[in-house]
Amino acid sequence: MSDYSIVYFTGIERGFSVPSVLAEFKIFGVDMQIKWYGALIALGFVLGLLASLRLAKKEGMNVDKLLDCIIYGTIFAIIGARLYFVAFNWDYYSQNLSEIPKTYEGGMAIYGGLIGGIVAAYVVCKINKTSILKTLDVTAVGFLIGQGIGRWGNFTNQEAFGTNTTRPWGMTSQKVSEYIYYHQEQFEANGFSVDPNIPVHPTFLYESVWCIIGAILLYIMCSKYKKFDGQIILSYGVWYGVERMIVEGLRTDSLYIASTSIRVSQVLSGILAIVCLAFLIYNFVKASKKSKDFGEKEKILIKEGDSTNG
Repeated sequence: MSDYSIVYFTGIERGFSVPSVLAEFKIFGVDMQIKWYGALIALGFVLGLLASLRLAKKEGMNVDKLLDCIIYGTIFAIIGARLYFVAFNWDYYSQNLSEIPKTYEGGMAIYGGLIGGIVAAYVVCKINKTSILKTLDVTAVGFLIGQGIGRWGNFTNQEAFGTNTTRPWGMTSQKVSEYIYYHQEQFEANGFSVDPNIPVHPTFLYESVWCIIGAILLYIMCSKYKKFDGQIILSYGVWYGVERMIVEGLRTDSLYIASTSIRVSQVLSGILAIVCLAFLIYNFVKASKKSKDFGEKEKILIKEGDSTNG
């Protein structure tokens, strides 16, 4: 392939050739490329979709109506993810409008995607008269699978990495070093420094592993331990929010609130985790109380039945 990087990890002697382009071809004489970034996001989407559909069948949901939500949700998630990223980098994109549609080069923000996808799903659920909470519960697992696999697209692009580390899993490449070298002023303006000659945190890997573990746990929870509608999507919010709040603090490419060194995703992640945890606790207490009240009523009915028979 014409575009690749040699990536080295501190604890491994050999380097790894990481291509960013999966395939090159021509259509009507025009050179075309399929990038690993897009291919991995597509793979994550397909695997996440299959997991969500499987859970939907277990929940007794209408699969056709769920697919409507997923299709429209995905379209608006892509739009939302790109617009969110562009909005927080408007100084650059306002001068390079032709680059806004180039999502295959990276530049997608997960929170913009979540906002766009959930809003679209809510509207479709209202039209189809289906439960938005049940829909979000089964798709939450798909979110994590898609994120876990999609993060490897960041690896093929050599982006979304962190600050310096001496850990055995620290990584480096010419592309990473060049990015760090040419962004020194930006780093200093945001209150941190990064040495281009020292390996960096592979934050894409941290998030990928966390998301895949979360997908497995939430799949099991949805299949066997679900107590109320909304439990899985709220658990997703806590699980992902905590991880992103921590890992975002390591990244070199964070989006910032204008003229501050406050990372947007770190703030949103903290709020997401706290709010979802509060609702989780509230609903668990509510479900427990409801179950207890039901048990008491059942005992009373049994006693009344025994008295009548006597």
